[in-house]
Amino acid sequence: MSDILMKIKLKIWRQKNSNTKGKLVDYDLEGVSPDMSFLEMFDLLNDQLVESDQEPIAFDHDCREGICGMCSLMINGEAHGPRDRITTCQLHMRSFKNGDTIVIEPFRAKAFPVLKDLIIDRSSFDTIIQAGGYVSVNTGMVPPANTILVNKKDSDLAMDAAACIGCGACVASCPNASGMLFMSAKVSQLALLPQGKPEAKKRVQNMLTTMDELGFGNCTNHAECEAQCPKGINISNIARMNREYFKAVITGHDE
Repeated sequence: MSDILMKIKLKIWRQKNSNTKGKLVDYDLEGVSPDMSFLEMFDLLNDQLVESDQEPIAFDHDCREGICGMCSLMINGEAHGPRDRITTCQLHMRSFKNGDTIVIEPFRAKAFPVLKDLIIDRSSFDTIIQAGGYVSVNTGMVPPANTILVNKKDSDLAMDAAACIGCGACVASCPNASGMLFMSAKVSQLALLPQGKPEAKKRVQNMLTTMDELGFGNCTNHAECEAQCPKGINISNIARMNREYFKAVITGHDE
């Protein structure tokens, strides 16, 4: 690790619960190594707060490997911070300079209410998946790989869409708080494959209806979602989802 330690000023959103007003609180933190991850910096700060009998800052994390999507934060106004194609847990303090002021807030969206401090409720994403982000098949022994043939182009597009980790950066970055990039990724990864086609019409209609009911906005092609997505999900998935939706409306809702 680097021998040069940093001193930074933090402005962190503190909010007791979803029923109270929050505010930005200032913290001065010394002894920050440039090699620390952003969440390790939080650990250092929380250790100091506990030692001084103050309440630690609540923030979400799990794998700390860029897989789970729980570490979602707005850092200086950008989802996951200033680096492209990484999650907050993959951001290192060397991305900042000694003496910098860093403003840290939770994702802002009607469908993502703040639970406490930097923790938001993203269960609306789970509700959308429950509405249709799955296939209903009988499970059994794994069939040979060539039993169901899928062309290379479709399989690659499906895998790219499946890379979505549901972190919510797309929603937080969109001026409309739209969930279209997330939902289109979930629709695309199934719509492109033979296993997902039998329920395609019902899936896209149910998921879109649920998304609207949960208070997400619509897409107006700002493309901020793609720019801030840590997995680089392409907005062409939104066009594909719209085609799936109009096809379902025109040809009828299958059961």
